[in-house]
Amino acid sequence: MRIVFKTSYDRDIDLFKHGPQAFWYGLLVVIMVALPWLLSEFFLGEIINVLIWALAGMGLMILVGHTGQASLGHAAFLAVGCYANVLLQERLGLPFILSFPLAGLISGVVGALIAIPMTRLHGIYLAIGTLAIAILTEDLIVIAEPLTGGISGMFSPNITLFGFEIERYSTPEAFYWLTLAIVIGVLLLYRNLLRSPLGRAFAAVRDSEVSAQAMGINIALTKATAFGMSTAVTGLAGAMMGHFAGFFNNETFNIIISIQLLLMIVVGGLGTIHGAFFGAIVVALLPQAIALSRDFLGSTLGLGSIAIPGLESALFGLILIGFILFEPMGIYGRWLKIRTYFELFPFYRRDMFRRQKSYLKTERMR
Repeated sequence: MRIVFKTSYDRDIDLFKHGPQAFWYGLLVVIMVALPWLLSEFFLGEIINVLIWALAGMGLMILVGHTGQASLGHAAFLAVGCYANVLLQERLGLPFILSFPLAGLISGVVGALIAIPMTRLHGIYLAIGTLAIAILTEDLIVIAEPLTGGISGMFSPNITLFGFEIERYSTPEAFYWLTLAIVIGVLLLYRNLLRSPLGRAFAAVRDSEVSAQAMGINIALTKATAFGMSTAVTGLAGAMMGHFAGFFNNETFNIIISIQLLLMIVVGGLGTIHGAFFGAIVVALLPQAIALSRDFLGSTLGLGSIAIPGLESALFGLILIGFILFEPMGIYGRWLKIRTYFELFPFYRRDMFRRQKSYLKTERMR
């Protein structure tokens, strides 16, 4: 069992709790950098897909997990980031090093503007409002055909960075390292955001808007800021998703993507950065696991290729229901319980993580 003694307020906001934690995360980064020499191109592509989903998950986690604002429309901001990145490169001739951050900025500004009327909504009404945005975005992409290509879609250009051309299939290692660098950069910014006064304001609004307002927090401004930062990170994920797919149209960023994003952070662990990564592993690798299992069963039983319509969506639904019923804290919550059990053994108590059934009176007055 490790006991951390904090002798100053600065220790409370350190990036790492203690030295061994920093060592293990550093070792994880080293392993991730070395993966192109350890995996085949197929599995490396799957890891890239996981990283992009994790980037999108971190964007949604800022809004839902740390500010408590439900959203079912983040597929729209994936589309904004994706189209903005390609249009800035093809129409204005900007290099990727400029178009990529600008795509995130444009997505963030759009999200902040949409948040101005949305900040008056709560709970299910906010979710329905963001759902409407996602549905409208698909129609807007078709209507703006001269700009977006409509149903015909658009092709993403190859990434050119400092004179070196990066493409998913011809240079998968370089594409992987670029994606990893972007994810690590956003991860560090996200972690520092949570340590800042703004990040603590997000948590205060999530826990109780009445209490947060009593402490002098501007609720509407905080929500709009969270929405803007969330959609900016989501826009960056959309830009990378476009380069990863190579081709996209109005059907690429549909309402199912928004639902999968929300499912991802709930299954991974709502309110934690780790949850975005654990959830991304499930969402990105589950379709491949289903396909491999289907082929294995088909060849073993001699039934050929087995195709069950709607199997993937059904499994996603069952996984979500299972976690809501048996592990509301998600995969990361289960890991915390396992780790705590071994740290405190034999003094671990089962009721240590029992959810409280009573709420503050201020919560009932929201």
